[in-house]
Amino acid sequence: MLSISDLTHVYANGVRALDAVSLEIPAGMFGLLGPNGAGKSSLMRCLATLQVPTSGRIRFETGAQGIDVLRDPAQLRATLGYLPQDFGVYPRVSAIDMLDHLAVLKGLGARGERRETVEALLKQVNLWDVRKKAIAGFSGGMRQRFGIAQALIGNPRLIIVDEPTAGLDPEERNRFNNLLSEIGENVVVILSTHIVDDVTDLCPRMAILVGGRIVESGTPGTLIDRLRGHIWQATIDKSRLEAARAESEVIATRLRGGATMIRVLSDASPGPAFAAAEAGLEDVYFATLHRHRATPTTLAKAA
Repeated sequence: MLSISDLTHVYANGVRALDAVSLEIPAGMFGLLGPNGAGKSSLMRCLATLQVPTSGRIRFETGAQGIDVLRDPAQLRATLGYLPQDFGVYPRVSAIDMLDHLAVLKGLGARGERRETVEALLKQVNLWDVRKKAIAGFSGGMRQRFGIAQALIGNPRLIIVDEPTAGLDPEERNRFNNLLSEIGENVVVILSTHIVDDVTDLCPRMAILVGGRIVESGTPGTLIDRLRGHIWQATIDKSRLEAARAESEVIATRLRGGATMIRVLSDASPGPAFAAAEAGLEDVYFATLHRHRATPTTLAKAA
């Protein structure tokens, strides 16, 4: 269990990236949804002990032992796996040599144990056949799978992945998500993303971060249930879009066959052109953003 209490972070330029964030994250996959600039990466960096928040507490319970993360970051790092949004590699180093080097840095000094760990991880992420190829020549999906391999060194109990599927093609995204689901059963895995489908596919619990604040949290099913009977859909001419926005709470628009499809949040039908629509997690996300959209002066832009 990872406990976050009243976590606030204000950068030197005055930007409040996190504003009294509190969360209880149990073992398993946990999705953190939010738009770009919401503060997701700032939160991930605080949890990964890469930056010290302005105030608040972080505690990680692992078995009978509890870790005060801000007081003893080194103790958390010993059981942490982290895949940042961007990570660099040496341009001409092979996957197996790079993973071996990272294993040394994580404290696996015994050569035999280290070799077994590296080989097992490369097989687990399906990179064994390209283990001697330079990582710089990997595709985006292969690099992300390598990133998960390095995050798994040392059997971590807390794994943080920040925007892991951004830029991946559908096939690589599915492969990566399948890998995450396999490792996320007995440890705490935090998936930070702005891609709703990733959370839908993987996470039994989630939260939505907007403007540095947690504005929704719970299970996807519970959050979706709150919207049942309140989502309406219509196809309109594009020229009518601004009028529709003035008349109703339009939470999403999408082009379809040259026309504009709109989804509206309403307790009752907005008009004869509308049909009731099945609510989904994307509706939860867009409705939440619609209600809690921060102004440009308060939006956390540091992440």
